[in-house]
Amino acid sequence: MLTWGIIGTGDISERLVADLMTLPDARVSAVWGRSAARADHFARTHGIPVATESLDALLARDDVRVVYIATPAHTHADIAIEALAAGKHVLIEKPIAGSAPEAERIFAAARAARRFAMEAMWMRFNPLHVDLLDRIGAGLLGEVSSVRASFGTPFHPRGRVRKPADAGSALRDRGIYAVTLSSWFLGEPMRIAASGVFDGDVDTSGHTTLESGSGFAHLSWSGTEFLDLSASVAGARGWVTIAPMFWAGTRANVHAGSAEAIFGSPEVIEHPRLGNGYRPMLTAVADAIQSGLLEHPWHTHADTLAVSRSMDQIISAMRSAQSVSPPRSVPNLY
Repeated sequence: MLTWGIIGTGDISERLVADLMTLPDARVSAVWGRSAARADHFARTHGIPVATESLDALLARDDVRVVYIATPAHTHADIAIEALAAGKHVLIEKPIAGSAPEAERIFAAARAARRFAMEAMWMRFNPLHVDLLDRIGAGLLGEVSSVRASFGTPFHPRGRVRKPADAGSALRDRGIYAVTLSSWFLGEPMRIAASGVFDGDVDTSGHTTLESGSGFAHLSWSGTEFLDLSASVAGARGWVTIAPMFWAGTRANVHAGSAEAIFGSPEVIEHPRLGNGYRPMLTAVADAIQSGLLEHPWHTHADTLAVSRSMDQIISAMRSAQSVSPPRSVPNLY
């Protein structure tokens, strides 16, 4: 039995814990919230025996072996390192940290503590994406030469988050899925061009071209308007389109294998969502921890660091572009 502690009581924790409770060999022992009232409400809702507003108290518990961290992104590194020092395995909501150096601090602490650490990139474990990675890796499209992906939805105020900047970087919150998709098929980029909109120090929307040795990716993200929520991967033998929402996709059209499939009737691949979508990732994490692994081979420390470095460089390129042209104002959505 793998016993969990939940750090954070927001929307994502609500959905993830609902899936976690369905696993036969998992039990949630305790939850931490920023106030006793929030922690108590979360615990009552999900039948968790212990609620606390003391992080030290949760991390000191013997009946917590692994913690899921879903606090604001700028707190991830410090909390994860504290949890690792307390001997806990960690699963950290994406983005794992606010920069690649912060992510490396987490992984260095995990290596020192001999504990499992992973960014909760649930897309990598989604059955549709696993299927597509296998097929494309086996040569379905030939060598991949281009990736297109976007994730844009208008921000809506909620709780203590009253404007897009309060939610953190739109790139790291939403664009991370597009950058991760590109990284799977094209690797870490050699050249990056990017432009975007900032609210103070925080990006609220943007777009980028990532160039690698074998091709390019066109990616965009936004917290202030809708963008096409599909994605595509293309190569010499055809292309695959992942239906919205591509990061949590259940259906893809494969335009490859024959002239009819390419130009007329593509093969349709469908995989139903399991629970809220987190179950495959949680099962994989549990199996890895029980097997004594310190990282999961499908989403390694190196994979996370490559995407983190790319996002750092995209932000830098966006700032450089902003310095030579007047930035667009952020629409007033409130």
